[in-house]
Amino acid sequence: METYTAMRHFADSWGLLFMVLFFIGVALFAFRPGSRKQADEAARIPLKDD
Repeated sequence: METYTAMRHFADSWGLLFMVLFFIGVALFAFRPGSRKQADEAARIPLKDD
C-alpha cells in the first residue's frame, strides 16, 4: 500500500474520530461548572498593572 493512501485512510477514519473526541473534551472542559470564575480571573490578567 502506498504511504499517502495509508495516511489518507487513517486520517479519514481514526484521525477524524480523534479530532472529534478532542473537540468534545475541550468543549466540556471549557463549559464545566465552576470554570467561569477561573475564566474571569484569566481575562483580567492583562489589566492587572493598570
